[in-house]
Amino acid sequence: MRLTRRSLTGLVAATLLLAACTGAVPAEPDRTIYLVRHAEKQAGDDPSLTPEGAARARLLAETLADAGIARIYSTDYARTRETAAPLADFMSLPVDLYDASDLTVFAAELNSQSGRILVVGHSNTTPDLVGLLGGEPGAEINEAAEYDRLYVLRISGDTVESELRRYGAPYQP
Repeated sequence: MRLTRRSLTGLVAATLLLAACTGAVPAEPDRTIYLVRHAEKQAGDDPSLTPEGAARARLLAETLADAGIARIYSTDYARTRETAAPLADFMSLPVDLYDASDLTVFAAELNSQSGRILVVGHSNTTPDLVGLLGGEPGAEINEAAEYDRLYVLRISGDTVESELRRYGAPYQP
């Protein structure tokens, strides 16, 4: 049997397609949780974001615009709500409030959900929540100047993949 160039190309394409179909396709995680500390804030009780913080919040929205976020959580402070707002507006999602004083209960609530979730918290709560969810919190956040951490937790059953990314202007220790 003599194969033409056209039939050989078709045979190769079909073989490659079959090989791709029989290969193991990585499973989508049950949930992916993105966690950040609020952006740069002004001074005072329940301060709003600074202009730099507002720019970082917009950058967070740009960074996660294609991530498929289906739910957004924030503590009930101006700086955290303002950090979450640009992405919430872009995605037409509400910002659900959570109580940072009981992270164990909140972690259980997050673990009962599926999909992709953003959580905006604080320097003293975000790493703790990462740990409660089974991720690697890393070193303590520098309260005065570190606003660029973006934790990404991919959770499938009891398996947690933890990644620490940076976004926006880098933290300079």
